[in-house]
Amino acid sequence: MGRIKTAFVKNIAKEIFEKYGDRFTTDFEKNKQAVKELIDIKSKRIRNIVAGYITTLKKQKIKQ
Repeated sequence: MGRIKTAFVKNIAKEIFEKYGDRFTTDFEKNKQAVKELIDIKSKRIRNIVAGYITTLKKQKIKQ
């Protein structure tokens, strides 16, 4: 089992994923850079958690 994401992280990630879904891939490192460019999150830890959740969303979308 993985870590549970907070509603704050999920809401931000889903919003960004809906708007800019074509900019994201299943690679965490690329997603991390894309999140850094798209939104201004001061905390590196939160930015990485958002990027990781977006990576998970992208993998789920491909799997469907």
